[in-house]
Amino acid sequence: MVTQSIARHGVGKLKPYFHILSANSIRQSSNSVPPWRYQNVRTLLLDTASECVKLRQLSDSNSGIVEVNLYRPGAKNAIGKDMLRGLQHSFEVINGDPSVKVLMICSSVPGVFCAGADLKERKTMSSSEVQAFVNSLRSTFSYLEALSIPTISVIEGAALGGGLEMALSCDLRICGDDAVLGLPETGLAIIPGAGGTQRLPRLIGRAVAKELIFTGRKVGGRDAVSIAHRKALEIAQDINQKGPLAIRMAKRAINEGIERDMASAFALEEECYEQTLYTKDRLEGLAAFAEKRKPKYAGE
Repeated sequence: MVTQSIARHGVGKLKPYFHILSANSIRQSSNSVPPWRYQNVRTLLLDTASECVKLRQLSDSNSGIVEVNLYRPGAKNAIGKDMLRGLQHSFEVINGDPSVKVLMICSSVPGVFCAGADLKERKTMSSSEVQAFVNSLRSTFSYLEALSIPTISVIEGAALGGGLEMALSCDLRICGDDAVLGLPETGLAIIPGAGGTQRLPRLIGRAVAKELIFTGRKVGGRDAVSIAHRKALEIAQDINQKGPLAIRMAKRAINEGIERDMASAFALEEECYEQTLYTKDRLEGLAAFAEKRKPKYAGE
């Protein structure tokens, strides 16, 4: 279990593909106090395998929302061996906790989400050690991508290299006006090796992905749509109020179905729907509708 946090977004050329929501949908004053400042939400801090990664959980009605918080200020949240262990452990804890309904990944370091791999540490590695590390990073992000709950990356500041690859592994990416996204690996005579060459083209198309990877060009959020932190939390809260089993089945139907032909995709949808049919939550939803009250879902 973990906590809340968010960001805003902008990505000039990329914005149609990153599913960014308009700030007009939730008008807030730029001087408004962020909601976590006046909500006593960070009530539980869980042990992790790394000081660089913290797990936090929201309280009360938001208790299903958890946060993986990156904190390595001296290295701009660069991913080294210690942070990788922390990420792996955090995702495993979340996967094993049925009370978690939404995961958010964010940074506690101002001006940066994650600068990518720790190149100072990498310089001390042998080629075989580098290969093992990158393979482990790739499998960790694949594990994140395969989580059955909705995942949101909160990008404020730089998300480069492995940092962007981690964000690409999430279901949603919500970025701030100061977001800077890029895969600069070719400038180091390597390629994105933790899923970037595969996930980015699937999200934004081959041509744009090739341009960004070939050139290593960074894209920013100043000229694109922005979303306040409050909007991202609102998204997580909306998801948190829905039937958790239904959300898991919806994610499975979308993720697996999109890779199938239409006939087998419909069969998968039927299978996933059936998983929700004989649940207490479905009956609770009908009862709440009839009684004109908010449902209280238990994930059963």
